Amino acid sequence: MLVAAGLALMGLTAQADEVKGSAAAGNAKVWLCVGCHSIPDYRADYPLVYKVPMLGGQNAGYIASALAAYKKGERKHPTMRAIAGSLSDQDMADLGEYYAAQTASSPNNPLK
Repeated sequence: MLVAAGLALMGLTAQADEVKGSAAAGNAKVWLCVGCHSIPDYRADYPLVYKVPMLGGQNAGYIASALAAYKKGERKHPTMRAIAGSLSDQDMADLGEYYAAQTASSPNNPLK
């Protein structure tokens, strides 16, 4: 039984490793984020005053894992939890790659 559990865990790990993000695919999904994350110095006021970070240039894996944590309820922000709850693992990886590809020298993109 222990061997079966180990094999099942290895299968889950392999499946998680198969999700590869695409910046191009993320470009089509980023509209979910721009309402808050594309506004310089934006502060959300629900449930508390919260400085909304700009995401351009952030590490892709960090963004995907943060979104997963919001989806699981491990991070506590009601709006982010609702948005992340609608995302698949592929969506999260794509959004992470999109934002990781944004730099100060990227073309002016209102969706950054």
